[in-house]
Amino acid sequence: MAHRRILSVWLSRLAIDRWRLASGLAPGEGADAEPTALIIETAHGPRIEAANPAGLAAGARSGMMLADARALCPSLKVSPSDPAGDHDFLEKLALWALRWGPWSAMDAPDGVLVDVTAVAHLFGGEEKLLADAKAKFAARGLAARMAIAPTAGAAWAMAHYGPDAAILWRQDDIASRLADLPVAALRLDQDVLSVLRRLGLKRIGDLTDRFEESAGRDALHRRFRNRKSPGANPLVRLDQLLGQVPEPLLPVIPQEMPLVQRRLMEPIRHRDLLDQVLVDLAADMARELEGLGQGARRLDLGMWRVDGEVIIRRLELAAATREAGHIARLFGAKLDDIDAGFGIECVRLRASWAEPLALAQADIESAAEEHGTSLAACIDRLTVRLGPDAVRKPVLHASHIPERAQRWQRPLVPEPPSQGELAFHARPLKLLDRAEKIAVLYATPDGYPQRFRWRGNVHEVVRVEGPERIAPEWWREKGTARLRDYYRIEDGDGRRYWIYRLGIIGDGRGGMPDWFLQGLCA
Repeated sequence: MAHRRILSVWLSRLAIDRWRLASGLAPGEGADAEPTALIIETAHGPRIEAANPAGLAAGARSGMMLADARALCPSLKVSPSDPAGDHDFLEKLALWALRWGPWSAMDAPDGVLVDVTAVAHLFGGEEKLLADAKAKFAARGLAARMAIAPTAGAAWAMAHYGPDAAILWRQDDIASRLADLPVAALRLDQDVLSVLRRLGLKRIGDLTDRFEESAGRDALHRRFRNRKSPGANPLVRLDQLLGQVPEPLLPVIPQEMPLVQRRLMEPIRHRDLLDQVLVDLAADMARELEGLGQGARRLDLGMWRVDGEVIIRRLELAAATREAGHIARLFGAKLDDIDAGFGIECVRLRASWAEPLALAQADIESAAEEHGTSLAACIDRLTVRLGPDAVRKPVLHASHIPERAQRWQRPLVPEPPSQGELAFHARPLKLLDRAEKIAVLYATPDGYPQRFRWRGNVHEVVRVEGPERIAPEWWREKGTARLRDYYRIEDGDGRRYWIYRLGIIGDGRGGMPDWFLQGLCA
């Protein structure tokens, strides 16, 4: 542990900088010129998550209610926060930070940890490594504080609460160097910090000096003995800070996506030439995917014009595929509005989303007989022609209420968990779009109808199976909702139906029960 070196980078303005860079504004323009803040919705109303320097100067602070901030600065502009976008940006930033070490890890929500062990000499020393990192982050418009220490906890503490660009050398005493930092530098939960402050433990030195002896440490351990997570136990965090307990870190591993391209000797302007380049790229991509045992779900086609403009077309597929002809046909429908300008000199095809796709050997005898189109290919063609919002597919939904047991969603959206698809229930072959009321002419004492009228015809019941009782969903219906008793019945002609009685006599939630027919059985 003593020879390990960790670089901790704290992006104090991650959210607002990510938003500013995404909007295409240069540092010092637009978002920095006026008070601006990102807000997040909470149970008590919108709360500020981050603010730019102008917003901070106007009084806006992270965690402040928007109403309070507007009272201090009426001209404060706000934009909704994007936690998922921040996480994605931080992940890409961690991959970019691999230039300073063999691996890096995300320190959510606003930091990156980089292992710089035995690599500082490549930059001329750790001081120059920090200077290079500061310059690279500043060039990207990111305000960052950083530090290097033997442990991740010590590096995090120095970056957040110590002097900027601090270095904790191997021969330094970690406990003494960090003694004056607040206990918040231990990365503890807020409620734990409140307890420590009430106990008078405000600095890291209060823990290391006062609880060196076993009796004092045991006293602190007894108070937090039920806290298992590191963020809730100050002793665990202190041991990680001092390097006495290992702290596992999850490195970010870059995933290489298949990419093929053509750099053309002469710029092309005609559609037939572009189609030929697309066919060649699709064949190259199919070979790349086949070698990896994968199929593409999302493909990005980039075309670089002579004047420097880049044209992007994206294709999302209903199922993983590496069929070159299918890919070329789908992209062909997206190139009708391409303006080649003075010519396209480079075309690149990248699979930004790929899934495992097993290799399969086609049946040579039946290949000539099959001329149809697969369902996935049909969905892809309809999506390209009609738009992504025009095609829907039914998916199972975890609900016992039959009319709520399925939903319609886009083919590219992952299906939700089905909870075993409620397979322990037998459902009819066909459900009516809306349950139709039936007139019961005679009901048996057991509760099911012996004769009923539906759509003008009278049916005699000869066989009955049930009941299956389904209670209303109390979390979405009123307390007066009535339960259902379902029966599978068969009439004298052999036709089978799925009917239910809405409510029971004397349940106190209405008058006499009503009967409905909801499905037709095989």
